[in-house]
Parts: sequence; structure tokens; C-alpha cells
Amino acid sequence: MSLPILGSGVVGVNEHEQDRTMTYRVRTDEVGQAREVLLQVYRALKQKGYNPINQIVGYLLSGDPAYITSHQGARNLVRRVERDDLLEELVRKYVEED
Repeated sequence: MSLPILGSGVVGVNEHEQDRTMTYRVRTDEVGQAREVLLQVYRALKQKGYNPINQIVGYLLSGDPAYITSHQGARNLVRRVERDDLLEELVRKYVEED
């Protein structure tokens, strides 16, 4: 089933579909890669004196790679992984039980 896309990335849902929960699946091969990319980008930002959390959040929210330093190839590295894969890894780690 395809849903019509409205302005600003909003997905239109008719009244019969509004009570259904959409599902999202991340490819398992992307999970390890996303974690490693986040760690490498974090270290590069920290080495350059930036607040890594603020910079990564700026990138994730805007999609603008200028938030990520080019030091140690971090900017090119982060662009190789989809932002949704990075977010999925962050959520997984946040809610993961020890």
C-alpha cells in the first residue's frame, strides 16, 4: 500500500488507515556499521574541540553534513550511512537493558 506524500514530508492517511500502526524495519547489516560510524564521528569531533553530541544532533535533525568535521574523514564517513540507521542505533542503545 502506498500513501500519498503531502508537503513537508507528511504522509497522508485516509480515515480508514489512521488507526493502523505503521512499521519500520532496519536492515540488520546496517546496525553494526551505524554504531561504528557514530563512534568514529564522535571521536573526530571531540579531537577537534567540538561538542560531539550537539554536532551529531545538528546533523541528524538537518541532514547538513557541515555539522560534522572533515577531520579523519568523519564527514565522508557519516554520509555513507542513512540518517535513519544512525537514529535507530541511538534509540536501540538508549533503551537497551544492561
